[in-house]
Amino acid sequence: MFNKLIANILPYMPKKLIWIFSKRYIAGETIEDGIRVSKDLNNNKIAVTIDLLGEFIKDLSEAKENRDKYLEIIERFTSEGIKCNFSLKPTMFGLLIDEKVCYEYIREIVEKASAKNNFIRIDMEDSQCVDMEIRLFRQLKADFPKHVGLVFQSYLKRTMDDVKSLKDLNSAENPINFRICKGIYVEPAKIAYKDYDKVRQNFLEIVEFMFQNKMYPGIATHDKYLVEESYKLIEKYNVPENMYEFQMLYGVTPELRNSIVEKNHLMRVYVPFGKHWFGYSTRRLKENPKMASHIIKALFVRG
Repeated sequence: MFNKLIANILPYMPKKLIWIFSKRYIAGETIEDGIRVSKDLNNNKIAVTIDLLGEFIKDLSEAKENRDKYLEIIERFTSEGIKCNFSLKPTMFGLLIDEKVCYEYIREIVEKASAKNNFIRIDMEDSQCVDMEIRLFRQLKADFPKHVGLVFQSYLKRTMDDVKSLKDLNSAENPINFRICKGIYVEPAKIAYKDYDKVRQNFLEIVEFMFQNKMYPGIATHDKYLVEESYKLIEKYNVPENMYEFQMLYGVTPELRNSIVEKNHLMRVYVPFGKHWFGYSTRRLKENPKMASHIIKALFVRG
C-alpha cells in the first residue's frame, strides 16, 4: 500500500527526483546514448529494439519532426552495425489527428527500414487506437511483407480475435510477426481482463495459437511463469529457433533475461531514449510500484 501511494505521488514531484528511477530504464536523451546502451547489450548477445520516446502529439508539425528523427535514427543505428530493429508509436505521428498523414509518415519510415533490410514494430497503444493500428499494419504489411510487425496486449478481451483476423496475412515466406505483452494501459473491465491469472492464460493461448499457425511471436514478458510455460510450448510444437524470440524492457529483471540468453534463446531488449522520458517513466512506476521504495532509499542512502 505504501509503495502504491508513493508511486501515485512521485509523478507530481520534480523531474530530478523521477530521474533517480528513470535512469535504470532509459538509455538517455540522445541517439548517442541509445547507441552506447545498444552496443553494450549486443556485446552480451542481446538484440535490441530502438524506441524514440513520445506519444499523443497535439500538432502535426510534431509528427513531421518525429518522422525526420526516426529516419535519422535508422540511418545511424544501421550504419553502426547494431543488431537491432525499431519500435514506434503511431500517436507520435498524428494517428488521432489525421490517420492518413500518420500512415504516410510511418510508411516513409518503414520504407527506409526496408531499404536497410531492417524491421519496424508498430506499438499498440490504448483501446481507442487498436482498430486504427491494426488497419495501419494491414496497409503496410501489403507493401513491406518482411519489414513490419505489430504488438498485441493479452489483457484486452478482443486480442485473440484480432490475432485470428490477421491470419490471412500469414505465409511460410513472410510469417506474421507479433509482439505479445500483457499491456499497461488502464482500461475498463468491459473490455479488459482484471484477473491476473486470466491475463496470463490469454497470453499463453495467443502464443500457442501463433505457434500452431507458424507465426512469429515476440514473447514480451518479465513474468518467470510465462517464460517457463513458453519454453514448454516451444518444446511441444518443436518451434525452430528462428521462429520466435523473447523480449524485455531495458533495466527490468536482468537475472531472468540473462537466464534466457544462457539457454540460447534470442533475447531482444526494448531500448527507449529521448527527451520525452518523463511520461514513460511514470507509467513504468505505476506498473511496478515496488520501485518506489528503491527511489526513496536512493534519496537518503549513498554507496
